[in-house]
Amino acid sequence: MSAKRLLRPAFSRLGLKLFAIILVVNVAIAGIVFVAISRSLDQGFIEYLDHAQTRRAETLAEGLGEAWARRQNWQWLRQSPRAWHHLVRRQLWPADSLPPASVEGNLGDPRDFVLHDENGLPVIGLPPNTNDDGAADLRWLPVLSDGRRVGTLGYRPPEQLMARMDRLFLSQQRRNLTIIVIALALTSLLLAGALSWWLGRRARGMTLATRRLTEGDYSIRLPERGRDELSSLSHDFNVLAETLEASREARSRWVSDIAHELRTPLAVLRGEIEAMQDGIRALDQDNLYSLAQEVGQLERLVADLRLLSQSDAGALEVQLAPTDLADSLAPRLEEARGWLDDNGLVLESHIEGPAWIRGDLQRLRQLWNNLLDNTCAYTQQPGHLRVSLRRQGDLWVLTWEDTAPGVPESELPRLTERLYRVEGSRNRASGGSGLGLPIAMALARAHDAQMSPSPSELGGLCWSLSFPALPNHLQHEDDQ
Repeated sequence: MSAKRLLRPAFSRLGLKLFAIILVVNVAIAGIVFVAISRSLDQGFIEYLDHAQTRRAETLAEGLGEAWARRQNWQWLRQSPRAWHHLVRRQLWPADSLPPASVEGNLGDPRDFVLHDENGLPVIGLPPNTNDDGAADLRWLPVLSDGRRVGTLGYRPPEQLMARMDRLFLSQQRRNLTIIVIALALTSLLLAGALSWWLGRRARGMTLATRRLTEGDYSIRLPERGRDELSSLSHDFNVLAETLEASREARSRWVSDIAHELRTPLAVLRGEIEAMQDGIRALDQDNLYSLAQEVGQLERLVADLRLLSQSDAGALEVQLAPTDLADSLAPRLEEARGWLDDNGLVLESHIEGPAWIRGDLQRLRQLWNNLLDNTCAYTQQPGHLRVSLRRQGDLWVLTWEDTAPGVPESELPRLTERLYRVEGSRNRASGGSGLGLPIAMALARAHDAQMSPSPSELGGLCWSLSFPALPNHLQHEDDQ
């Protein structure tokens, strides 16, 4: 890897974008919260003051009415301002709930109230026609005694109290809110930096791994830490890398095996043609027939390779229609009985029917031929072939068993690999190409069937093919 790639900045472009986005969003949220709470505090506090001040004024007016009823005049208040302060304190703050001095001075200040007698003359406070800006906006309540108006109580509205409250409660709350917003901004800064660095580092690792993958290095793997989406993405990347690595090895082995398969018949053809050219062998019907056999083997190999390539590309031509599986299998086995006898094999069949599936008669016949070829090529003489077809739930299960030789269980999963042959008893002594079983697997999959190998009770190999059964109401849809 070049030095230029190793010298990476602390933050990638993605990390910087994430940092900026997270920071801006958090700061915007903090600003919106600050403005909303500030306005809520202002409006809510004014409403609270308005309600509280009105309630206090009503309480004080009721107390003044009771005091006037006892004395029948206001002269005692005109002569003693201390009596006014004492009365306001006693009415607004009962003895069992005396407030702190700061609260009393702002919410129960006697200077916030004005008392006039029944003739409108001032008892306590400024006269109604004063030039003081505060007196002009007072709110008034009647002071009643036995239902008769004996005076008027004026009190300041909450808007006039805000000048003092701003210096106390609201200023403190706004200062606290400002501190919270600043702390939130700093926390957002740290969070955005840490999160963007973490995501950026993971993204850089994935970017470098992807680049190496595109350059052909399929051995690269990403660490899988945690259970988040990035870990799932790393797992999927590793699976992709393993698949590509296995595909490359399989492709290399596939090309090598094909070259080997083609080399043998071509070498035979070349040798026989050269022998005829040199006069060693005569150019007669027998020798031409031998050449034709080698050409036929090449044609079969090419046809098999073409079928497998079509299957891989999903372009295998299969025309599925309601088909009786038993009606396709039983006649082909009867046709092959003589051929099996010639190869020293005894056929035993147990076929239930009708067995309706969605199938292609031509492709099914090709499937039976491949299984028959495999049995005849690898089963020792004398031998036995047992074929059974039975219903199991929603499936039609075909069991294809033969006698010795068997296949080691460790080799069973590889039987359908292309050009693969088991070393030992089931080898290429009979001249098989190693493509018959992969083609059978491809044909089974084309019919949505599962095909799996297992050891046979007869001592050889057992193939199980499970075909989805066709529902009754669809079995004769082609006749409608």
